[in-house]
Amino acid sequence: MLKIGVIGVGTVGTSVVKILNDNKEMITARAGCEVVVISGVVKNLSKERGLDIKLSDNPYDIVNDPEIDVVVELMGGVEEAFEVVKAALRNGKAVVTANKALLAYHRYELQDIAKDLPFEYEASVAGGIPIINALRDGLSANHIESMLGILNGTSNYMLTKMTDEGVAYADILKESQELGYAEADPTFDVGGFDAAHKLLILASIAYGIDAKPEDILIEGIENITQDDIAFAKEFGYAVKLLGIAKRDGDEVELRVHATLISKDEMLAKIDGVMNGISVVGDKVGETLYYGPGAGGDATASAVVANIIDIARSGKSTPMLGFDKPLEHGLTLKDKDAIVSKYYLRFSVIDKPGVLAVITKLFGEHDISIETILQRPSTSDSVNLLLSTHMAVERNIQDVIAISEKLDFVVAKPVMIRIV
Repeated sequence: MLKIGVIGVGTVGTSVVKILNDNKEMITARAGCEVVVISGVVKNLSKERGLDIKLSDNPYDIVNDPEIDVVVELMGGVEEAFEVVKAALRNGKAVVTANKALLAYHRYELQDIAKDLPFEYEASVAGGIPIINALRDGLSANHIESMLGILNGTSNYMLTKMTDEGVAYADILKESQELGYAEADPTFDVGGFDAAHKLLILASIAYGIDAKPEDILIEGIENITQDDIAFAKEFGYAVKLLGIAKRDGDEVELRVHATLISKDEMLAKIDGVMNGISVVGDKVGETLYYGPGAGGDATASAVVANIIDIARSGKSTPMLGFDKPLEHGLTLKDKDAIVSKYYLRFSVIDKPGVLAVITKLFGEHDISIETILQRPSTSDSVNLLLSTHMAVERNIQDVIAISEKLDFVVAKPVMIRIV
């Protein structure tokens, strides 16, 4: 019998217990032994949860319990969770976590502590999509050339509604909060931080890159308007919040931002709260993974799958799939050195000579303009919508910094990268 303790019996934790009960016979057959949750940790002991397990409000009641074989960490947060998981590993217990923020900051430290102990975390990225095992095991014969992912369902839902129904950002944000897709403070989702944590985990497996969220480019969808959506439609693009990892020689680009992506690409067709990830390997080519990125049952499904893996093997390969370093010489590419196509929106006073000044500024910074559109904005201003050929990030940022100081520019320019 494999005995489980769940730290954080909320939506996902409750689903874990119920799946193990509902599918007990099948799980026993697949695991090779009976898997039983014997205790859980909650914040509020007075709340009825309808579960027949022992409950506590102290994580160390599970961590220090000699009966527990596997600690399932679903408490969230970073530093407190880190201390709890470290204690569990040092007590010789296997760990399963869905905590992307914990891993974004402490994945390499935890791998060093875990050593040969099983440490699994499939549910930390893209919920029910088995992308961790796909990268760590199924694609282990490949150098990973690139990964592009829709990794946050809330932002994808909002952008889908803005595109399909013409809803304004503020209105769809309010609706998303009412539906429970977005938190009261939605910054973590719409600001790109949730997707960035997940991208860092995937990049560690693919490239051995030890970067923190502060080291990479992270932008959200807060400045997207219907003008941007209209431009995207006119030129055959969809707007998506993407996590992008790309190898360029001995450097790896890591970035999260709103992106214009061709409507012909499969990722562009992934709508609503669903997630999707494209992975290109040097031998296998492109593989695509699609499914629910959140939700109690979907996330719990990945947690239980990890528990079954532990029951089968009793030990683990290194948590990230390799003994660091994975490849010698790979470094994180400087944010300012990224090369991309760009879309920019300038809100300017409607008077002669404005376009000439803007286009001259681009030329002075070695940026070639591909398309220009002008759209009405207010009674005395217009929106200039431009896309560029391939350009260097620092040059684009210089153009934005200079242009927003021009007397005819009435708002900070908006930029979206194109893939």
